[in-house]
Amino acid sequence: MFVRTLITLSALAATTFGSILPQLPLFNDGDVTAQAGWTWSDCGDPSFAIEVQSIEVTPDPPVPGKNMTVDVVGTARSSIEDGSFAEVTVKLGMIQLLKKQFDVCMEAQKANVTVQCPVEAGHYAISKTVTLPREIPRTKFIVNVRGSTQDDVDMICLDLSVNFGSKP
Repeated sequence: MFVRTLITLSALAATTFGSILPQLPLFNDGDVTAQAGWTWSDCGDPSFAIEVQSIEVTPDPPVPGKNMTVDVVGTARSSIEDGSFAEVTVKLGMIQLLKKQFDVCMEAQKANVTVQCPVEAGHYAISKTVTLPREIPRTKFIVNVRGSTQDDVDMICLDLSVNFGSKP
């Protein structure tokens, strides 16, 4: 679950581009490349069940139509079990494009990641590769991930952004 929370943060940031964006009615009429890269921040505090120490993306910046690998390192401060969830919001500036809630354990199972629920407290490093759609629009996306444990305790808080713009 920690993996899918991290994968529901990184790969739901990554998978946001890998699987959610193709559902949006957006079009690209030219080559795109990431500009000014991407950023992330762990907006949780020490009471949150998960702390993310690092997220690395390869290639950096991400390239539409290509594979992107997301490596995440973090700590589960407490056990994560069935019933934990993450809510992902994707925005274009102030405009909300998508808001979706994910069952973290189910997503870990579907993604066939190495760590599955229940996840014990501890330090974890995970890696996930996704294919980005070629049709990513030339714009900046903001992704917010908020999650709660099976006991309705704050689990994770992540804010990510990636800026896709025209190729020079």
